[in-house]
Amino acid sequence: MAIDNIRTKRRVMRHARVRKKVNGVNTKPRLSVFRAIKHVYAQLIDDDKGETLVSASSLDAEIISGASSNGNNTKMEIAKQVGELLAQRAKKKKIKSVVFDRGGYKFHGRVKALAEAVRDGGLKF
Repeated sequence: MAIDNIRTKRRVMRHARVRKKVNGVNTKPRLSVFRAIKHVYAQLIDDDKGETLVSASSLDAEIISGASSNGNNTKMEIAKQVGELLAQRAKKKKIKSVVFDRGGYKFHGRVKALAEAVRDGGLKF
């Protein structure tokens, strides 16, 4: 994987360093967060099987319709909505606790907003 941007390269290195220690299993999956410039993505991953159990993103139809109707189009508000949606979907699959993987990003801004919304939704980590 050739990465041209030094900032992205450092984030990927941080993420790889954390991933050595953070591992998700079926009873306690890994909550992985990816933050792009316009969108935010989150998924619960079972690393033993290598499959995604639950996912949510700012591109989901529920998030897009909610953001356009109430006027809260800030990226922070959308990240909170993604966290709430992920928590709802995880509850349907009877997932109660997760291991948080911030993806090499700092725990502030959209990543923090998403994590707090997931906690408020009932998941523990």
